Amino acid sequence: MRDRARLGTPELERAVLVGVYLPDRPPEDPPLAELEGLAEAAGVQVVGKLVQRRQAPDPTYYLGKGKVQELGELVIQSKAETVIFDNDLTAAQTRNLENVLKRKVIDRTELILDIFATRARTHEARIAVELAQLEYTRPRLRRMWTHLERLRRGVGLRGPGEKQLEVDRRLIDKRIHELRRELAIIERRKKREVAARREWFTISLVGYTNTGKSTLLNKLTGANVFVHDMLFATLDTRTRRWYIPGWGMVLLSDTVGFIRDLPHHLVASFRATLEEARQADLLLHVADAAHPQVLEQIKAAYRVLEEIGIERKDTILVLNKIDLLEDRSRLDAILNVYPAAIPISAHTGEGMDRLTEAVREALGRLMVELEVETSIANGRLLSFLAVNSEVLSREFHDSVVRVHCRIAAQHLGLVRHLGGTVLNQDPPPDNPEEAWEPPAVAHEVP
Repeated sequence: MRDRARLGTPELERAVLVGVYLPDRPPEDPPLAELEGLAEAAGVQVVGKLVQRRQAPDPTYYLGKGKVQELGELVIQSKAETVIFDNDLTAAQTRNLENVLKRKVIDRTELILDIFATRARTHEARIAVELAQLEYTRPRLRRMWTHLERLRRGVGLRGPGEKQLEVDRRLIDKRIHELRRELAIIERRKKREVAARREWFTISLVGYTNTGKSTLLNKLTGANVFVHDMLFATLDTRTRRWYIPGWGMVLLSDTVGFIRDLPHHLVASFRATLEEARQADLLLHVADAAHPQVLEQIKAAYRVLEEIGIERKDTILVLNKIDLLEDRSRLDAILNVYPAAIPISAHTGEGMDRLTEAVREALGRLMVELEVETSIANGRLLSFLAVNSEVLSREFHDSVVRVHCRIAAQHLGLVRHLGGTVLNQDPPPDNPEEAWEPPAVAHEVP
């Protein structure tokens, strides 16, 4: 630490981690491992941990009073500057703890928001993070102000004036309104951008944070996107072309990772960023097979997918990092729960052929076989079919050509728009929701 100060490098903020395990949440092994990863991602040095099991949170401190006293002693002994809870605290609980401990107290949501604020690089991500932070901060303003009766004096301003708290709330409300309006414009533009790519099949990588999605994107596409063994290393969507042998070119997108108890404000703010996943033809749900809590992480990711409205989509579960498994029997235990999952290692390349084959099969379910009749002079349509479909045969009759092909169902409207007459094709369902059936590789949360 002294060397860091001598070299002009700021010392890391020292923090004690606290977790309360309730009956509906199993304890981690080791305790508070994920919170420690979040703290390290936020640039915090962990100097102590405290865990308690309770049937229900204490309404005053969340912890029991005895544990609060124990926490105070730990904070003094470890010379901690901050206390970080692995739970979401109310404004009153945070204020009560700070009054007792004489230290800054933040909860899980505030820590995640801080990480996102640090990592956000694009204009869109920064707006989404600022909006989430303001929506989180607004009901907690009272904790931040002790001078709630600040008076404004002078000619024309006599009287008690307006509380600073009310001024701040009005300013925050105004800023929230501006950010929501700007984010709505971005979301509409994002939808148009994604819709403009409909001539390509699109695949999105989704899943828990730090499961190797960016590494897999690099492996499949030859890209060189940023990869780091850290929670929330990726906050912005990156899309690259992926050539699948025996199929053709598709677009593969890497998205922001999910986490247990992801703040609702953050999910809502990042809807524009997750538009790629919402519009994708196929999802690759990447999980860390070597993580002790992998089954809980898979369930948490599916809950986030449900929250953003894209849970009913053809999905392939990919069990990554199998090269880090010392005991392969753990992989068998995961496959007993998710038998259709595909084990791979994006680092060594193990299992990539099987994954590619599964993607080919899944994309094949999105194709329809039909015959298209058009004029032999309709070069635009014939060129489109040659590039975007699998042409099985062609028949020529005078000035008319009939093309027998397999093509993505999403292209049928464009085929008709380009002057083609569709023959011998089963009509698509009027209501896709009613016609939807779980695919062979669909997820089932036990």
